[in-house]
Amino acid sequence: MQHLLLIGAGHAHAFVLEAFAKQPEAALAITVVSDSPLAAYSGSVPAWLAGECTLRETQIDVAALCQRAGARFIDSPAVMLDTLARQVTLANGDMIHFDVASLNVGSTLALPAQQGENLPHLLAMRPLSSLHQRWQALRDHVEQLPHGARQRVVGVGGGAAGCETLMSVMAQLRHQRPDIDWQGHLLSASPKLLPEAGRLPRWLIQRALVRAGIKAHPRVRGEALVGGGIVTRAGNHIEADIVLWATGAVGHRWLSDTSLPLDAQGFIQVENTLAVVGQPTIFAAGDCTAFDPPLPNAGVYAVRMGPHLADNLRAACRGAALSAWQPPKRVLALIGTGGSRAIASRGAMGFSGRWVWQWKKRIDARFIARFNPPFEG
Repeated sequence: MQHLLLIGAGHAHAFVLEAFAKQPEAALAITVVSDSPLAAYSGSVPAWLAGECTLRETQIDVAALCQRAGARFIDSPAVMLDTLARQVTLANGDMIHFDVASLNVGSTLALPAQQGENLPHLLAMRPLSSLHQRWQALRDHVEQLPHGARQRVVGVGGGAAGCETLMSVMAQLRHQRPDIDWQGHLLSASPKLLPEAGRLPRWLIQRALVRAGIKAHPRVRGEALVGGGIVTRAGNHIEADIVLWATGAVGHRWLSDTSLPLDAQGFIQVENTLAVVGQPTIFAAGDCTAFDPPLPNAGVYAVRMGPHLADNLRAACRGAALSAWQPPKRVLALIGTGGSRAIASRGAMGFSGRWVWQWKKRIDARFIARFNPPFEG
């Protein structure tokens, strides 16, 4: 009997569990360890932030998916991995042995230094698993603001996630407290927003920011939170009451205490088979990986890796040869811009409008429903 251990409940592991539910392996025991039986689908998070769906509507029921796959689910995250002893230690103290393991734990953020008093309220966008707690804390904070106050919201990070998050959050905060004077600003270290997109999608995102009342500041890198705002790398002070931090993705800290090969940002280095470099029976997928050549930090790649990861994990458990995964050359990005609108970006092409938002919502809902049992009641 072989033991397959899935560490984390990211998008790629949802495909793995689906594959083993459809085609079980008689001589294989599967265990999944994660910090929650419900895992948010990153593509639906902006709709939830904007108040257009509930948190539950963004989540995959990992525990139910495990049940269909005949897998054991343990509601406790990994905190230590011993590759020689082939065992993982969980936060609850349990130790789990494995023959083949896979990590799909996502990423976290390198948070800014915090200096002094009267600091702005910080909302870090990663790790995703605890974002709902941080978002609720911000909403509670906003509820206590005096009538007619002015609030300056500054988003740090000019990629798709940073732009989308700021517009979604601004839409919901304006809805929650229409009496507040909300002012939005976006800091981007890059000279261009959406630096990996074409000219038309970049123009569309700039237009969407203007419509949302958000001023973009290119070539400005936020460094630290200080009294009343943010200090930039150039030493300038930017006034801020609320800061949304959506930049500086890094690997989870506990990975640095393992013998897994990591890059400078703490991501796990993998072969094109998704096996960890030098560890042929340990795999990794999604945002926690460092692929060669590098891939953008986007959930769509974890989704594309999922079916291939399932095939290679099955092969590894059987002692069979692994096959290489080929990343797509271009991917479709659907970026929510608040106000029930979105932008579609693929290479140089770009479209925007309410129909794109409805299209995005249908795609996201189908993805989540694929892995979830029907809702009861």
